[in-house]
Amino acid sequence: MPPNLGLSDWWGREARKGTPVVVTMENPNYSVVEIEGPEMEEFSSAEKGRGKNAKQFTWVLLLRAHRAANCVAWLANAVWALPRAVSKRLANRSEEKPEKSRLLYKFIRAFVVLSLAVLCLELVAYWKGWHFQRPDLDLHLPEKLEISSWAHGVYISWLGFRAVYIAYAIQILSKFCVVLFVIQSLDRLVLCLGCFWIKFMRIKPTAESDPLKEGSDYKYPMVLVQIPMCNEREVYDQSISAACQLDWPRDRLLIQVLDDSDDESIRTLIRTEVAKWSQQGVNIVYRHRLVRTGYKAGNLKSAMSCDYVKDYEFVAIFDADFQPSPDFLKRTVPHFERNPDLGLVQARWSFVNKDENLLTRLQNINLCFHFEVEQQVNGVFLNFFGFNGTAGVWRIKALETSGGWLERTTVEDMDIAVRAHLNGWKFIYLNDVKVLCEVPESYEAYRKQQHRWHSGPMHLFRVCLPAILTSKISAWKKANLILLFFLLRKLILPFYSFTLFCVILPLTMFVPEAELPIWVICYIPVFMSFLNILPAPGSFPFIVPYLLFENTMSITKFNAMLSGLFKLGSAYEWVVTKKAGRSSEPDFQKSIEGLPQFHKHVSDSALTELSKDVKKNSTPRGKRVNKIYKKELALALLLLTAAVRSLLSAQGIHFYYLLFQGVSFLLVGLDLIGEQM
Repeated sequence: MPPNLGLSDWWGREARKGTPVVVTMENPNYSVVEIEGPEMEEFSSAEKGRGKNAKQFTWVLLLRAHRAANCVAWLANAVWALPRAVSKRLANRSEEKPEKSRLLYKFIRAFVVLSLAVLCLELVAYWKGWHFQRPDLDLHLPEKLEISSWAHGVYISWLGFRAVYIAYAIQILSKFCVVLFVIQSLDRLVLCLGCFWIKFMRIKPTAESDPLKEGSDYKYPMVLVQIPMCNEREVYDQSISAACQLDWPRDRLLIQVLDDSDDESIRTLIRTEVAKWSQQGVNIVYRHRLVRTGYKAGNLKSAMSCDYVKDYEFVAIFDADFQPSPDFLKRTVPHFERNPDLGLVQARWSFVNKDENLLTRLQNINLCFHFEVEQQVNGVFLNFFGFNGTAGVWRIKALETSGGWLERTTVEDMDIAVRAHLNGWKFIYLNDVKVLCEVPESYEAYRKQQHRWHSGPMHLFRVCLPAILTSKISAWKKANLILLFFLLRKLILPFYSFTLFCVILPLTMFVPEAELPIWVICYIPVFMSFLNILPAPGSFPFIVPYLLFENTMSITKFNAMLSGLFKLGSAYEWVVTKKAGRSSEPDFQKSIEGLPQFHKHVSDSALTELSKDVKKNSTPRGKRVNKIYKKELALALLLLTAAVRSLLSAQGIHFYYLLFQGVSFLLVGLDLIGEQM
């Protein structure tokens, strides 16, 4: 706080003779000294009000100057460290594994070569004084007498060719993509309005009975808990311990640890963890398949074939990195009571590492919008949404009548949800029930996850389209499934995002006759990014990185969409998402405080031992080899080339967009996005 010098009364006195104002600054204390002068008389009335706040105003200015200096220092440090980080990436690089289909990369590479050739031609034309034609004016081609050289003739031929043949095709494709863009934006807007209505009306699913209330006569049904995992060395103990501490009668609960690990050391660790909790009275079993067929779907299908499963009414599923709170079952299972048509209760994900680096922050924006808006709106108004594969409770009868777990796609969770919906089952989403988990911290893991999440739905769409058309559900439900659930949100979104912003936009820089309007490039994307960030208000400072990163990820999503739709390349590839094993014991301990009923058989020594194990498993790994992603680097070169071309025609907003988007592709291509910040 600034020192009190007793000068506040001076500002209100009548002016006396003196000299002008003198400001003296001393670090760390700042003081304002005034020597009054005759010219102060005419300003005395105005200064009475302002003088009292002079010191506060000075401190505000100094605080802002300090923040600005810190920001400049941070930017300078980032610019200084970037070349060193790039050289480090190139020295420790590991290129992508060869894919079965490299058609997209070959297309981008050819596009880049052609763009560079055209840019060279445009630069020569600029230096020679062959002025560029404004796209809003009629194209004027010089007569033969006006052509000064053969290069000038080549340039004039290029102008005529692009105006007659290329511009029209680009305009048709761009208009088609813009229409899809507007439709998808309207869909997002309607979802946001539905979310606002839910908040305004305070719509919330309620259970018939609440076992958390004292004196409740709730009859606890038989519940099966399944934890499928595969080589989850970092997080296996977290999920097992959280499941074993679920607040549910011990004789009404069974936990299945479904281990598909092919590493003997990991299997030994998991068996030891299961045995430790079993000795403490928890009803828990360990299962391991010798042949890992069908990935997660095959693992769940094998577990459901056990004879004792017929004694259970509900099954809760948690992936290896998920840590449900002890009251999870008491807040989800009661919704099934007196609701025989209810097949699924889905809870929300909460992330323990959302602030770990820039990549996790950007993922948190997308997933918050998915749960807060998409899942909640679809659950309230349609009683249908895609099962998230974990943190949900299924009625076992709903699984059995819908055909059980099938191994035909890599999105078994969406598959069973669609089939259950076709069989008339309803879903409930609980936005206030949160389960702790992780998001991928490296771009490699996130990229593989997104590939599976976008190729699987398109593969599923091919497989289940006949069943949707021939089902007995109403016509509007069929339209919702086909047009909104699959086509608009799974196919159209990655298609127009990649085609419009990564292909058409840079192409229009070389064909200015087909220039995109500014509202397509700037206004609508920024507005949609604003809507996406609303569920995560703390992420507003990242709105620009989020917009750029979403366009950068469009190439991965577009490639995955094509591979799933046409069964190309890795359409049936399943790669387990790497986990960091972030310890969340403080959050978990906070969640169990104050519960009236808790498993007394879980001793403090066991929790202490568990904490030590978690901390030991969460130690930093060895040096990681960074990958170089050719598609992203090729698109970075293409966008930066288009940015240079936009300078020649003085297209300001286009230049800045292409420049920043090209830099974004460059950083992602060099695997710099996942670094901790």
